[in-house]
Amino acid sequence: MPDHRAPAPAPRRPHTGRRRNQAARQAVLDAAVELISRPDSAATSIEEIAQASGVSKHTIYRWWPSKGAVLLEAMVEQARQEGGAAPVGIFPVDLETFLTATFRAAERAAPLLRSAMAEAQRDPQAAEGMRQFTAARREEFRHLLAAGQSRGELPGDTDLDLLIDQVYGLLWYRILIGHAPLTADVAARLTRGLTNAARKR
Repeated sequence: MPDHRAPAPAPRRPHTGRRRNQAARQAVLDAAVELISRPDSAATSIEEIAQASGVSKHTIYRWWPSKGAVLLEAMVEQARQEGGAAPVGIFPVDLETFLTATFRAAERAAPLLRSAMAEAQRDPQAAEGMRQFTAARREEFRHLLAAGQSRGELPGDTDLDLLIDQVYGLLWYRILIGHAPLTADVAARLTRGLTNAARKR
């Protein structure tokens, strides 16, 4: 049975002022992810993140304006680490590869995504960070769709923004509601549905 007790306090790290120390920054982000993954993650505070990371609360507030900002940066860091396979130039293959990787990353980061979205509802800075994060993900997906469109694998009049909304709408609905997982099978079925609809047009 998993142990959901709070992590033991980490040794206090040296004071670095306003200059970010990479090891301390990573310790804060790792602590935030670990704490948010607990069943009672809604109660996670900057104080707990400071205690678990060994970085003082004052230093954390010098580097990030709010807990929401910490969560957003942790989310961006996880997305960067996940990366993705290079496209091969065949739209159905590239689409399924992209969706599979995106869904897998979202499943792994589900508690963090839910908490970051919750913070974005009450913290304007976190909301702006969320907008930037989602805009970057949308742009990456749009590039894949536009490439397929330029090769004639998607009709020229395809509404790319609506297609992007459908895919990310499914992702966020399943992450926030939790009624079903985001699996490789879901990615494959969604790919078939989107490409079949494109062919029929």
